Amino acid sequence: MIQFSDVTKYYDDDLVLKDLTFTVGKGELAFLTGPSGVGKTTLLKLIYAAELPDEGNIVVAGWDIRKLKQNTIPYLRRHVGIVFQDFRLLFNKTVFDNVALALRIHDMHPKEIREDVLEILKEVRLKHKAHIYPQHLSGGEQQRVVIARAMVSKPTVLLADEPTGNLDADTSLAITNLFREINARGTTVLIATHSASLYQGTGRRVFHLRDSNIEKETVG
Repeated sequence: MIQFSDVTKYYDDDLVLKDLTFTVGKGELAFLTGPSGVGKTTLLKLIYAAELPDEGNIVVAGWDIRKLKQNTIPYLRRHVGIVFQDFRLLFNKTVFDNVALALRIHDMHPKEIREDVLEILKEVRLKHKAHIYPQHLSGGEQQRVVIARAMVSKPTVLLADEPTGNLDADTSLAITNLFREINARGTTVLIATHSASLYQGTGRRVFHLRDSNIEKETVG
């Protein structure tokens, strides 16, 4: 589902990733870890084509990233949901409208949008707060809105960048369990985190990023 082959990425003259090779299989839940500034976010950006590799090849859900034209990138992103570390919610719009935004961009019928949004809000246990504004939610609830927004288009791949970085331990556990539920339904999930507690005891593959490459692979 996600395949990197000898991928190298520079920012100007600064080497960020070098000769990176790894695979995340279809339906897998895996973790990417390493200290802050090591390149985890850059790696995720390469997956959804916010950045392009300087060398090597990347294939995501059957799409060859280096062969994508600018006007086809939105089609790739329909297959890739993204949970950002800083939430990026619109505080002048309700929970419902934040989640519905991606579907409205795709010109879906309003009835379909309503059905899909309410269904995904039910799955993340926020249907009862559909018409609340994000600033009136807890941090954990805001993160669940972000996950709902990423999942409402039914992507085949879900990426999460430090999804529990600003949450307490109990809320982090609840969010991690939600990712497991999403994965159990068949979605491929890759979570970038610096927190070992997120992957310890999961039995899932963990890629340890250091010095521009994957230093080792372990099982959480």
